Amino acid sequence: MAMDGISNSSSSALGREFKIEIDQNSQLSKPGLTSTSKDELSFADSLKTAINKVDQLQKSADEKTQDLLTGKSTNIHETLITVEKAEIALKLMTSVRNKIIDAYQEIMKMQV
Repeated sequence: MAMDGISNSSSSALGREFKIEIDQNSQLSKPGLTSTSKDELSFADSLKTAINKVDQLQKSADEKTQDLLTGKSTNIHETLITVEKAEIALKLMTSVRNKIIDAYQEIMKMQV
């Protein structure tokens, strides 16, 4: 059944795609659990892990760019790929941040 133009098959494909990028230590805790064990991370911890990964990608891109500009490296393709990975990760992180802020604002509009 499709909702808003998104079918179940495409959303499951996206889920598989993200599972490849997220390692075991950064998985979100299971829904419905109130306490976290040492194997489960909170939502805040997952966000911190994602932010640190984006920061590492940005630093790696800066290093590759510096190496290319100073002549330590002549591989422009590898440098461009690293820079693009960092740019895409930053755009994704910005989109997630915007969605979180929108959700928070919607919750704050609710009357109790």
